[in-house]
Amino acid sequence: MSTNPDTSKNSRDTAGNASTRHQVVVIGSGFGGLFGTKALKRADVDVTMVAKTTHHLFQPLLYQVATGILSEGEIAPPTREVLSGQKNARVLLGEVTAIDLAKRTVTSHVLGRETVNHYDSLIVGAGAGQSYFGNDHFSEFAPGMKSIDDALELRGRIFGAFEMAELGATRGDNVDHLLTFVVVGAGPTGVEMAGQIAELAHRTLKRDFHAIETREARVVLIDAAPQVLPPFGQKLGQWTKERLEKLGVEVMLGAMVTDVDERGLTVKFKNGSEERVNAVTKVWAAGVQASPLSKTLADQTGAPLDRAGRIGVNPDLTLPGYPEVFVVGDMIALDHLPGVAQVAIQGAKYAAKEIDGRLKGKPAQEAFKYFDKGSMATISRFNAVATVGKLRLTGFIAWLMWLAVHLVYITGFKNRITAVMHWFVSFLGRGRSERTATEQQIFGRIALARLRRGATDLVSAPGELDAAAERSRREELEAQAAEEVRLTDSSERGVKVSAGKV
Repeated sequence: MSTNPDTSKNSRDTAGNASTRHQVVVIGSGFGGLFGTKALKRADVDVTMVAKTTHHLFQPLLYQVATGILSEGEIAPPTREVLSGQKNARVLLGEVTAIDLAKRTVTSHVLGRETVNHYDSLIVGAGAGQSYFGNDHFSEFAPGMKSIDDALELRGRIFGAFEMAELGATRGDNVDHLLTFVVVGAGPTGVEMAGQIAELAHRTLKRDFHAIETREARVVLIDAAPQVLPPFGQKLGQWTKERLEKLGVEVMLGAMVTDVDERGLTVKFKNGSEERVNAVTKVWAAGVQASPLSKTLADQTGAPLDRAGRIGVNPDLTLPGYPEVFVVGDMIALDHLPGVAQVAIQGAKYAAKEIDGRLKGKPAQEAFKYFDKGSMATISRFNAVATVGKLRLTGFIAWLMWLAVHLVYITGFKNRITAVMHWFVSFLGRGRSERTATEQQIFGRIALARLRRGATDLVSAPGELDAAAERSRREELEAQAAEEVRLTDSSERGVKVSAGKV
């Protein structure tokens, strides 16, 4: 396979045939990318989705994968399967590394392979990643919560910590640092994660170990802000803090993390005092940073970037000077829109409708207006907080609302059914069916990061496969298969081999 950009396919339809139809490229398979693609199902266009993963991630439930409630497949169905019934859409794997607004091309790479796609209209929904506020080295010891890889690594770290504590306690070692779990960031993700780790230690695992008492595990929630869940308001924030503390979570506010290492972290308070928290397992849920593609677009358009790297867009979600380019979701800085799924979904649908309308000669839509359907966060089983307009809900009613809303937005009937079954087992009982953890989950990310080009260093470059080596390997495999057949046909398996024979 050649590594040269293949521009001969730029005007191809989803079946690979020459096409003169309007070409739409969608970047990202998140809420913006998926809903934008689906909204163009009946439009007279060919849609190419380019994404760096093969799945659509329901990110709000990542913490349940990390704590063993749900499997990754239930919140991350294959994008191809989701879009399999859409005739005008195709999906390409690749991380977008360049967008040329003048030439209207999108360049992506995967394992050393480069692909270039031409577009007539572009929807950019590449989302956001974890922000360590300039301290990216913290990530080695405190994974974020933005991907399936993150969730699986954290699952391995959390359950692995209990296993190592049991082993250490059996030898008489001090295991306090293994039984201390720190979550940095008291937003919805941090609150949900801290609550679930506490339930895991105090309820799910309390009968599983003998040398340690899991109910004595320390769970610490840290944030530099003066309250929990700032977007939910002071009243709900205080209610959430009290519920977390009742659950056994130690809430540490006004504390800024200044250092993170393998065995713990250091926090600094507003009065200048510092405190060391010894903990092997740390979760980073503080802050987000828009995709680097925001800067790529800003450099070409002059559009401003905010502190989180989000790009300023026109009221119709287009880039200044480039009406054919729409940016949606967590990447945009417009009207103080929150970084939630509904912003991406509504923005993508708006962009798709505008593209379809232009092709049909319809007048432009009014400026994009976000309809706030509310926000919610779980604290523990049967406890949640929710805001819907001016309505503020807490406790069991809010939890039921959370349950219903998340069921609606989980993609696929099969995933909804299995999610309900797992919730039933976890919330009414104390079991968690997804507790499998491996060393690969825990250390795979770190190992890949130490390679100069990541996973690309582990595969042959296109065209580099040695023909002679391939032929030799093939002959070896064929000889091995022939010997297996001979042994079976001659009934020699299990027959004692005479001395001197092999």
